[in-house]
Amino acid sequence: MADPVSGLAASLLQKLGSLVYQEFCLAWGIQSDLQKLESTISDININELLDAEYKQASNPMLRNWLGRLKVVLSDAEDVIDEIEYKVFRKQAIRAYGSTSSKVRHFFSSSMALSSRLKLSHKIKDIRERLDAINAGKDQFNFTERHEDVHVMPVWREMTHSGVESLVIGRQGDKKKIIEPMMEANKNVNIITIVGIGGLGKTTLAKLVYNDEVVVNHFQLKMWVCISTDFKVTELMEKILKSACKGVDKNSSTEDTLQTSLKELLKDKKFLLVLDDVWNVNRNKWVELIDLLNGGSHGSVVVVTTRSHKISSILDPIYTHSLDGLSKIESLSLFVKWAFKEGEDKRHPNLLSIADEIVEKCKGVPLAVKSLGGLLYSKVDEREWNLVRDNNIWELEENEGGILPALRLSYNQIPIHLKRCLVYCVNFPKDHEFFNIRLIGQWVAHGLILRMPVNKTQDLEDVGDLYIKELMSRCFFQDFEEQELGLYSFKMHDLVHDLVLSIAHKEWLEIDSNNKKIAPTVRHLSISYNGLQVLKSLNKLTSVRTIMYRTKPHVFSVESCIKKFKSLRVLDIHNSDFKNLPSSIGTQKHLRYLDLSNTSLMKLPNSICKLHNLQTLMLGGCVNLERLSKDIRNLINLRLLTITTKDTCLLENGVCCFNSLRSLFVAYCLRLECLFPQMDRCLTNLRILVFVGCESLISLPPIIKHLTSLESLYINYCNEMDLTGGGEDAQDFNLRLQILEIEGLPKVEVLPEWLLGSTNTLKELYIKWCGNLKALPEWLPTLKSLQTLVITDCDELSSVPEGINHMKTLRKLMIKHCAQLVTRLEDWSNIPEFEVLGCINVEDEELPPSVSHE
Repeated sequence: MADPVSGLAASLLQKLGSLVYQEFCLAWGIQSDLQKLESTISDININELLDAEYKQASNPMLRNWLGRLKVVLSDAEDVIDEIEYKVFRKQAIRAYGSTSSKVRHFFSSSMALSSRLKLSHKIKDIRERLDAINAGKDQFNFTERHEDVHVMPVWREMTHSGVESLVIGRQGDKKKIIEPMMEANKNVNIITIVGIGGLGKTTLAKLVYNDEVVVNHFQLKMWVCISTDFKVTELMEKILKSACKGVDKNSSTEDTLQTSLKELLKDKKFLLVLDDVWNVNRNKWVELIDLLNGGSHGSVVVVTTRSHKISSILDPIYTHSLDGLSKIESLSLFVKWAFKEGEDKRHPNLLSIADEIVEKCKGVPLAVKSLGGLLYSKVDEREWNLVRDNNIWELEENEGGILPALRLSYNQIPIHLKRCLVYCVNFPKDHEFFNIRLIGQWVAHGLILRMPVNKTQDLEDVGDLYIKELMSRCFFQDFEEQELGLYSFKMHDLVHDLVLSIAHKEWLEIDSNNKKIAPTVRHLSISYNGLQVLKSLNKLTSVRTIMYRTKPHVFSVESCIKKFKSLRVLDIHNSDFKNLPSSIGTQKHLRYLDLSNTSLMKLPNSICKLHNLQTLMLGGCVNLERLSKDIRNLINLRLLTITTKDTCLLENGVCCFNSLRSLFVAYCLRLECLFPQMDRCLTNLRILVFVGCESLISLPPIIKHLTSLESLYINYCNEMDLTGGGEDAQDFNLRLQILEIEGLPKVEVLPEWLLGSTNTLKELYIKWCGNLKALPEWLPTLKSLQTLVITDCDELSSVPEGINHMKTLRKLMIKHCAQLVTRLEDWSNIPEFEVLGCINVEDEELPPSVSHE
């Protein structure tokens, strides 16, 4: 199996459809060539490709045919991207001019003629290769399979308030683990949870970890995912991080980490969960346990593992061997995932089929949930029978039958979701995904297709739907809301095994072990910088992704940039080098560049030639002097995160950035102004974030024109005044949906310009505004407000009447507002409210936490 070719073909047709009629293509005389290419790709017939992909598992010749087709389609994608690059380059020159005489005269010179001829020749060559491959398809007798490649994902809201509500059949297991915890009397007491993959070891550990008895029993709790690597130094870093103790990786040594860990654990009864352990080296375990001995008697380490051998090495006080769910429990879990609440009773015919499907899952919860999610909202009996009778169940079973179940679920998802899921092989096991990073990389590779029902919908919104659909089918899990409107999630180890089995010919991790490198590799994860290993990459020609998992050397990055000219994604965050190679400007196809948390002092001006670039991450670059004014040439930029020592961003020259959707300005300690000469630009900006900009005294003037802005976050900007800097509130045309202000000591009242969002604002968060004295009387007029959170506002003494009667308000949280007088019964009609640390007029005392859900 491989990344679906049908999805690539669909993506190319969508690109060609919008490119053919560009003015540039008409002027260059390549419109006819592109139309012929579009026709050639259409002749391949995507519906027949779907059939080919379905049949390839049992037909090596067919797999080879699909592989050859993918190589040519990928070459076609490079040519189309090259043409797009020239289109964008010309747009940038028109908008801002060029300092290079060579560039100014390029499009009317003999060089342009030569370039046109080369493009025409490339397109003709690709068409001929496609025709030759297409001619050979008759031998396979394809039939058409109909699947809407643009299908809108079916999404249902899943509860993320905790794992308890979605867990069935594990309460007895939880009790058996907690009992020896409470009786533990050694310094470090080890408890192991052992079972095959997919049984729910991690879920059970979470149930124990969050149990009220356990929470009250331990002074300190920590959770660390281990997976395949078991390096004691890295484990110490992860343990300290889990305990919210920051670690400076640049200055930390093994000795300093040991000292920090001992100080952390000293005289504390702690609980440490080590999740998904594979290490069988007893010496490493002895070293780790010795470091953990500084805690109080009764401290517990819970280890989850698939291996009984590991459990025996650890000499645990208790080993819990986790069994599969019973038939009744499995069916109950399946029903919860496959039906809306109560709907199962309307379809008794489906329940009888469900009973047989569950039997094949052998009590493995991940298999049960995966197939339940697959059949959610489907009531056609034939679709249920196809799952029950699928011949994939006859394949050799691995890990208790879980892999066939996951393969079946994978085979049933639409091709665009297949491509996005398979791309996740680029990340290690237990990786914590963040929505904006993963979606940015999906967009960079053209994996997200616009929905025909809403062609104006942003790609980021479509990507968000993809994540939610994959989550509802159990390919993603462990959803957690993060700060600034972001969210994170993970992928189960067995799902990672699945995508690796699908994409193993196209992805490779470069480490210290010499490996045979297949020429089909397109995605590289580099965790070793040795010169010999880099030399072994010489045979590769079509690498699209490079992600460094360790700090890269400059020569490593430079050699990769010079060698691989088809990169879409380059991730070199956390690097030490101060200057990015100027050769970065040759990466015409590059769309995603992560330079966050590096030691860069300046960017080469050649970076401004990256007209295809969509994501540029410079957050945490505390030494970065400034951005070049030519950064405005990045006319396709959609996401920018920036940390700089500059006092004014883009002070010289007009810049529009009308493609920008999200802007994160973080820890720019000297920043005083932002885009001062911009007017009526950033027209598509939807998310704007300011964090830790201590010198920024007011919002930029352009903000009043940001009519597309939906989310505004302003955190820990000590000098920030929100009143508008003298601007008339009526001049603000904002239509916000989310506003968060946190750590703003200059704020005494909410700004009047917020009234412009009366009909749109859904969520309002006010935190750590120590001088905020009152909320405005107009606050109850916010007609769409659903969530209101107010915390740690010491001077706030009252809230306006009428808040408790807001019809749309679903959640109210007021915490640690010591001067605020309130009555609990005032909020009883709000579905979810919590009041803590305020003055309750019933007893005139600071009450304990009172909540209602």
